[in-house]
Amino acid sequence: MRTLLTLMIIIFALGSLAVESKLVHQDGSYEMIPLEKENIVIKVIQTGANSLQDFEDPKEGLKQNLDHMISMANKACGRGSKPDFLLFHEFPLTGYSSGSRKEKLKYTIQVPGPETKALGKIAKECDTYLIFGSYATDSDWPQHILSLNTVIGRNGEVMKAFWKSRNIKRIYKDREITTTTIEAVRDKYREKYGIDEEFPVLRTEFGNFAVTTVQGDPFVFAAFAMKGVEIMFRTATLFSESDVLAMAWSNNFYTAMANITIPLGTPYSDAGGRSLIASPDGNIIIQDPSTHEEGIISAEIPIAAFRKNRKIPNYALEMVQPIFLQYQQEIPINHLDIPANELPQTGEEMKELFDAISRYLN
Repeated sequence: MRTLLTLMIIIFALGSLAVESKLVHQDGSYEMIPLEKENIVIKVIQTGANSLQDFEDPKEGLKQNLDHMISMANKACGRGSKPDFLLFHEFPLTGYSSGSRKEKLKYTIQVPGPETKALGKIAKECDTYLIFGSYATDSDWPQHILSLNTVIGRNGEVMKAFWKSRNIKRIYKDREITTTTIEAVRDKYREKYGIDEEFPVLRTEFGNFAVTTVQGDPFVFAAFAMKGVEIMFRTATLFSESDVLAMAWSNNFYTAMANITIPLGTPYSDAGGRSLIASPDGNIIIQDPSTHEEGIISAEIPIAAFRKNRKIPNYALEMVQPIFLQYQQEIPINHLDIPANELPQTGEEMKELFDAISRYLN
């Protein structure tokens, strides 16, 4: 009897694992829920942001940025067609910050928190999804600085906080990005949240969507597309237009990119703004013309017609698999799964860590 019970437990566990690990449908279909309407409206809100580093009291800067977000959201809701999605850029609340880990930890928010509560009131009043990025901290991940994209639902509650999948690497000669991503703590993240949360997709009455700050990583976008993403929302502090359009075209999804504005005459001023919404054929539907001025762009998406008879993209996986299986990425996953007091304090220290664990240098 005990042997039979043990066998049943093993079979149940294996069955549960099989269900949990079914991430992609083999027939090209994908999970969805019924749509509420034929067409949806996406509005991208392009703004600047005060860096909290510039304030003696970061709370003052945070309040100014929050008030500005609320003002811009109200404008977007009050003009033209009612939005179903409002998309802000990567750091509308905190602005971009530099310096040491100890310094940057002061310029973060928590999700949920008072800021999401205030923005939730706007989302509920406007009856829209509201999406924004931010530096954040989480008590479950002490001393880690997260780059989150928060989705607030139509009911005003936080629906999901998307972790950044991974940071781009080796683009600076003297430093690396210090924020913690899924890749950086992958095993612990999977243990805590489950494998499905590594590439989470929100299946809603307005379509399947995900949110990311990743750039220049086509495999990440392909993974999201395999899981049924129909709209990829993207947030940035400067971005590559060609990357956004190529990912939309190669993965057959709509996309919206919200970028921060950069004042004229300052470094990177020509790379600010120009937020856009693009179609699955890689063409721009609408784009803000300015790099430095704030604005709101809007597009109507025929989500029902797009979804009809749609399958996930065709990838040459079987052909390239022998190559992929032999490829070894330079920096191992889980590189920040280390004691909190050993986390790199600066971008320079992060580079030292990467150089020490590099599979290409050692």
